[in-house]
Amino acid sequence: MAENSPTNGAVNPAGAEANQAQLNLQKLYTKDISFEVPNAPNVFQLQGQPAVELNLSQRVNPLADGVFEVVLSVTVTCKIEENTAYLAEVHQAGIFGVTGFDAASQEGVLATYCPNVLFPYVRQIVSDMVQSGGFPPLFLQPINFDAIFAEQQRRRAEAPAEVPALNS
Repeated sequence: MAENSPTNGAVNPAGAEANQAQLNLQKLYTKDISFEVPNAPNVFQLQGQPAVELNLSQRVNPLADGVFEVVLSVTVTCKIEENTAYLAEVHQAGIFGVTGFDAASQEGVLATYCPNVLFPYVRQIVSDMVQSGGFPPLFLQPINFDAIFAEQQRRRAEAPAEVPALNS
């Protein structure tokens, strides 16, 4: 029975693993990194106020029963006037074991807890790349993945209510 346990060797009392929700981080890794300074060296002479745009996305890939790869993708674009100063992109990934959750709870864990684990690594990588690229450090502010997920759930719940109203 121990070889079927999702806890990587931990032994639980008989039947306990079937009723207990378990989450474990199996692996963290950087899947892709890119940093570009398309207008170098001229961009270092510009005096305007930089405008920073952050794009964030995440993807969940099932790998096996109860095992998922979660990829947090962050793209930071900095422009001075109309010139792109730099473009930084990071795809930080983790493999998570998620067992014993109902479908809604599992979706919530994958959409909130997992990106919260990955984000500090993204923040550090982006900061290091920007500074190594010759720019002042960029410190990404914390992101509330719980609020993002709640908003997605709210929109999803409202969408079916709007469709019948359009057809009547």
